[in-house]
Amino acid sequence: MVETLGEKMAISKGKLNSREKLKYEIIEETEIEFQGKISEILEKFENDPSKIILALQALQNVLGYLPKEAIIKAAKKIGVPVSHAYGVATFYHQFRLKPIGKHTVYFCFGTACHLKGAESIYNAFLKAANMNNYENTSKDGRFTIHKVRCFGACSMAPIVKIDNDIYGKVTPSEIRKIISKYR
Repeated sequence: MVETLGEKMAISKGKLNSREKLKYEIIEETEIEFQGKISEILEKFENDPSKIILALQALQNVLGYLPKEAIIKAAKKIGVPVSHAYGVATFYHQFRLKPIGKHTVYFCFGTACHLKGAESIYNAFLKAANMNNYENTSKDGRFTIHKVRCFGACSMAPIVKIDNDIYGKVTPSEIRKIISKYR
């Protein structure tokens, strides 16, 4: 079974033109760097099952998320079943199994924000960013969205936070203008 992008490309390498071969070589180098990075990170956690959370945190800090391949390597290096490592990665909300967008957007759904139209603002954002309700990250990789309980600034309700910028008393009609600053 073919597992890595490099292996998949190697199968078809004979059928590639010079431009595609260059692309393959770049992908192969990236794959090697990626594998090396994972191995380097995991060295300090080798054969210590009690460090599974620390190992996954270290991987995510460097990679930005936890790809399946990284979870599998972590499990093997640390000495735990892959199912255990995956269980830890999916149990704790701090871990991401998919890449996050360039900008992180938080929508307050606390009581005050909810009563002042948080849902309509959220829906306006989904429409403006061309996202579906079940997506967490936009297809273009620009935005990752989260619903949160409260920012503690109820007098500014409803609130949207994009990266470190906070927008208060937001209306659905303002959403397109706000997110245009982050495109």
